[in-house]
Amino acid sequence: MLTALYIMLGLALVLGVLLGISALLFKVEGDPLVARIDAILPQTQCGQCGYPGCKPYAMAIAAGEADINQCPPGGEAGAHALADLMGVEYKPLNAEHGLPKPKSVAFIDEATCIGCTLCIQACPVDAILGAAKHMHTIIASECTGCELCLAPCPVDCITMIPIAENPDNWKWKYPVIPIIAVSFDANNANLTK
Repeated sequence: MLTALYIMLGLALVLGVLLGISALLFKVEGDPLVARIDAILPQTQCGQCGYPGCKPYAMAIAAGEADINQCPPGGEAGAHALADLMGVEYKPLNAEHGLPKPKSVAFIDEATCIGCTLCIQACPVDAILGAAKHMHTIIASECTGCELCLAPCPVDCITMIPIAENPDNWKWKYPVIPIIAVSFDANNANLTK
């Protein structure tokens, strides 16, 4: 009975040491700044910024290789949030990468679709469902509105439909209030600007 207990304790100790060593050897280094930048980006994976997706763009911003104003889907609010996070001065969106548009979802005219699968291959988030030589459709809840499926479609059966604002997708638009520094003079008890 005690022999079995000692064997189990020894086995647990050996496995624990092996797990500890492997955790040190195979440790994945990650930059927390990249994760925070990536959380601000809209995750459309559209490539308008010049990078293949939001994570590579976040890595480029963190490395100082890209500017904070290259993401049209993120809009002005995204550029402001990135400027605050990075501690740099805000820059308006660079029109060279595109202009912000209202959020939209792709729609496939199923009567026109020929089932070529080119749109499926172009979709970075797998929001298109279908098979070769069969009709395709969009999973609206997965579509990010990146418009990457429009160009490869040979019959132009895909259109972008703007999403109407409703209680589920409405976001508070923060008011812009100028901040004025006010000093207090204790001797005169007056507020001076």
